[in-house]
Amino acid sequence: MKGEIEFFIEDRQEDHVTSRMPVTPGMLNPFSVVHAGAMVWLADVTATVLARGAFEPGPNGKGFPLAIDLHAALLRNTKSGNLLAEASFVRRGRRVSVVRTRVTSEDGKPLIEMTTTHIPAEQ
Repeated sequence: MKGEIEFFIEDRQEDHVTSRMPVTPGMLNPFSVVHAGAMVWLADVTATVLARGAFEPGPNGKGFPLAIDLHAALLRNTKSGNLLAEASFVRRGRRVSVVRTRVTSEDGKPLIEMTTTHIPAEQ
């Protein structure tokens, strides 16, 4: 088996980030729909971009916003088009930030609702 994931940050603001990921044959599961892991990956990366903001991690990744908790509700699936993700803060803190990310199909149908908790890496 072989898979590929490509994604694009479409908009990056201080309080929200949107991204897009084209559906490709390599990310489909045996039922010919997008593998749930690919959708969770898109939501996680989009949330991490938001949590990171303009911060540049130090040596060895110090300060990088690590996800320490993730809750995903898989609502439906799709076979083609683009997956669209939008992340916004539930709480933005110095040590703990919580981000809600919604992944939808191109026609606006919700696919995943995910909440992640991030803390800065200490190493």
